[in-house]
Amino acid sequence: MSRLSAIPKQQVSADLPRVLGASEATAIVVGTIIGSGIFLVPKEMMRDVGSSALVYLAWIVGGLLSLFGAMTYAELGAMLPYAGGEYVYLRGAYGDTTAFLYMWTWFAVAKPASIAAVTAGLARTLGVFAAFHWLGTSVFGAGSAIPLLWSQVFAIAVTWLITGLNYLGIKKAADFQLVFTILKAVLILIVAVFCFASVAGSWSNFTTSLSGATGGVGGFMAALIATLWAYDGWNDLTMVAGEVKRPGRSLPIALIGGLVVVGALFMATNAAIQYILPAATIAANDQPAVAALSVVAGHRGAGLVAAAMALSIFVALNGTVMSGARIPFAAARDGLFFRGFAHIHPRFQSPSTSLVVQAGLSTILLVFLSQFQQFFELAIFAEWLFYMLTATTVFFYRRRRPDAERPYRVWGYPVLPAIFVLCAAAVLVSSYSSNLKGSLLGTGLILIGLPVLWFVRRRYAASPLNRN
Repeated sequence: MSRLSAIPKQQVSADLPRVLGASEATAIVVGTIIGSGIFLVPKEMMRDVGSSALVYLAWIVGGLLSLFGAMTYAELGAMLPYAGGEYVYLRGAYGDTTAFLYMWTWFAVAKPASIAAVTAGLARTLGVFAAFHWLGTSVFGAGSAIPLLWSQVFAIAVTWLITGLNYLGIKKAADFQLVFTILKAVLILIVAVFCFASVAGSWSNFTTSLSGATGGVGGFMAALIATLWAYDGWNDLTMVAGEVKRPGRSLPIALIGGLVVVGALFMATNAAIQYILPAATIAANDQPAVAALSVVAGHRGAGLVAAAMALSIFVALNGTVMSGARIPFAAARDGLFFRGFAHIHPRFQSPSTSLVVQAGLSTILLVFLSQFQQFFELAIFAEWLFYMLTATTVFFYRRRRPDAERPYRVWGYPVLPAIFVLCAAAVLVSSYSSNLKGSLLGTGLILIGLPVLWFVRRRYAASPLNRN
């Protein structure tokens, strides 16, 4: 089969319904991106660069790079608005094997690890409240041979709760995303307003610096990677592109507009923290936003930030669960994965099998890995590898399909997509070198997909489900 023939020519009769408008699509972008990152990374960034000016420069550069990626994906998504997003673009450009390995990576590694990381982070955030201190205790008591914490049980329960919401249909999940994304944006703005209205703040804090910071190019690159992690998640919308109404218009608006909104909220939050705290205090606190509101409003202020963090994480989880289930669904529809994953619930019109298996894999991770950092390190390498590969497909389609209908064309082509590809490669190299063990594990898990693909092809060789 040729690569171009892998591009879906039309939607088949039984498909996921297009029910998402531009507002819901934008909420998926904003709600999925804004998690805990903005509340946590200011500490690491200040330790890396040592000054407010360089922290802001890192936020700006990270936001622009993410925007370049979103603009590139907007062209691809508007041209090929089908479920699976990146899987579709990679299959059309580089063939079945590359697309399958992408699907396998997201299905077996990146999405379950991301879901586990988000739910574990939610449990950790709620643990600051006295009412949730029990989350840090053992289910079977101190000294038990079974190392299971209540935080793990809680994370598993939340995983299945959000999976259940998505099982009931993407419209219900998207409505939830829209309402609570607006609410958490309001909470973030309230935090910023409280800080700037406080007499405890001072503009002189913006001129403070941190002695002993890493500094130099290495320090700035570390801070930049922290911002890219905070901005991560904008690509998730393309995975549900098959359910977006008027995708040629709505996808670019949501991807680009959503990132602009996120950038504004991130900059406002960081400015509010720095208005209250000098550089050295920011670098010394694990949760700078909580420390800033503690100065402004004491214990209640800290509780407000913790509540905003918890809500942000909860809404981000919904977007992650929603998007991840569409990738194996799309591959199964093309005959590249087990057919059961292509099942659409007759009543709720959701990829029910894909959602349930995804939650099951996340549950396994949550049972056997209790450390938040383990989940993050497992996912980051695989994600940036495929960000880089997917962005290169825009050059393939421009060259091989110059006359294809493109409702949106990325501005600055080919320079901006090329910058994103090069920077993604740099992040990938940095991730590999700084976390060799985790990256090698990620590489191994990706390559395990090759025998799985061989098995699937052998099983369905005679009668593939849908080979457009």
